Amino acid sequence: MKTVSELKTKIFADGADKAGMLEMYRNPMIKGFTTNPTLMRKAGISNYEAFALDILSVIKDRPISFEVFSDDFNEMYRQALKIASWGDNVYVKIPVTNTKGTPAYDLIYQLATAGVKQNVTALMTLDQVMDVTSALAKGPSAYVSVFAGRIADTGRDPLGIMTESVDILRPHSQLELIWASPRELLNIFQSDDIGCHIITVTNDILKKLNIVGKDLHEYSLETVKMFHDDAVKAGFTLETEILELEV
Repeated sequence: MKTVSELKTKIFADGADKAGMLEMYRNPMIKGFTTNPTLMRKAGISNYEAFALDILSVIKDRPISFEVFSDDFNEMYRQALKIASWGDNVYVKIPVTNTKGTPAYDLIYQLATAGVKQNVTALMTLDQVMDVTSALAKGPSAYVSVFAGRIADTGRDPLGIMTESVDILRPHSQLELIWASPRELLNIFQSDDIGCHIITVTNDILKKLNIVGKDLHEYSLETVKMFHDDAVKAGFTLETEILELEV
């Protein structure tokens, strides 16, 4: 199997916890960052702009995505221009539709025409990938985030959709596909196998990178020891008859 250093897919850290983001920033394997309003809310952030500018005062040399949060396309456009003004490394996250299900393709095209670097998010179908790619085709560098993990949550194998998405983006060298919402470390290697440009990974999954390639016999023994140690620490007992195993 490949080692982490052999991966071509870029790893972006996904989160909104300042301490966690700065810890990942010190890791040279992390090539960029993504956030979203849900992660920010979980992290207890109340001042969106202040948080973003604080992070950007440190993370200046790697791409980082901040999302608009209006549901009105005109206001999304205004928010996108403001967010884009925060730094050259900023990508503006635009949802593929608003909450009414109206596609954001016209907005995406207008922002691309205005030179805004975008991260179009929450895609789950090939039709969406094709339409978003068309809207971004003549614009600057941009990301297309397909939520492979959420596709998998519905019982569908996302590999086919992700592989076809790579092909759809191939003619446009400035566009990169993001494997979003991964559920396990294996997804990093799956994304690399199909030529996906980027995968966004949470800190919980990133912490497992140190066991990539671990000897499975050793891992099995460690697991057995964990079960035994926890049983001892819990003080579990059972009254049993004295019997000898036949050898």
